[in-house]
Amino acid sequence: MQTISLVTDAEQKESAMSNGLIGKKLGMTGLFLPDGRYVPVTVIEAGPCVVTQIKTAEKDGYNALQLGFGEKRESRVNKPLKGHFRKGDSGAFGTLKEFAVADPAEYNLGQKITLEMFNVGERVDVIGTTKGRGFAGVMKRHGFHGGRKTHGSHSHRIPGSVGCSASPSKIIKGKKMPGQYGNARQTMRNLEVVDIRPDVNLILIKGAVPGAKSGLVTINKLKFKEVQAT
Repeated sequence: MQTISLVTDAEQKESAMSNGLIGKKLGMTGLFLPDGRYVPVTVIEAGPCVVTQIKTAEKDGYNALQLGFGEKRESRVNKPLKGHFRKGDSGAFGTLKEFAVADPAEYNLGQKITLEMFNVGERVDVIGTTKGRGFAGVMKRHGFHGGRKTHGSHSHRIPGSVGCSASPSKIIKGKKMPGQYGNARQTMRNLEVVDIRPDVNLILIKGAVPGAKSGLVTINKLKFKEVQAT
């Protein structure tokens, strides 16, 4: 029997790098493994990310690195960001995200964080934004089977009755109804790293990850792991 446990601080400190990396989803393909198995993989262009700010517990209340990804012309950012980026003297970036670290003293402004922090076979958490599908009905949004198609029925794709009669005379909170579908932050946990190609900054992860092509994702060190129950 397997159970889920939180990764300890000691296990997180074993990594010399930050707990995550920013990347861009390029799409999906398939890969043949040395044992002959064929697995679907998502190709992500991850890093190199540049350290744009170092946060410490003494000054900011927590230890973290602010990483920049996606180089941008300095003329395309506002003056506050220009001053912020000039501290690291490493150019301007379109995306900034923070990642926890055990010891921020090991890092310097302008330092590049690459795919060296991950290993083939390692498990990671991938966070992305799902495809936005706009305003959707209950069949598309929640998988309702719909109404009957024959015998004069006019209720094909509508949700049907949603009221509660005289008491409590209101629609219960959380009722599955039409509304905004997609465009939400989603985390896929415990995904396997199938291959890493550092020369072109590509990481291949087994299975699908949230988002459309060219969507931004973050690849994090495992937060929860499966352990064998005794």
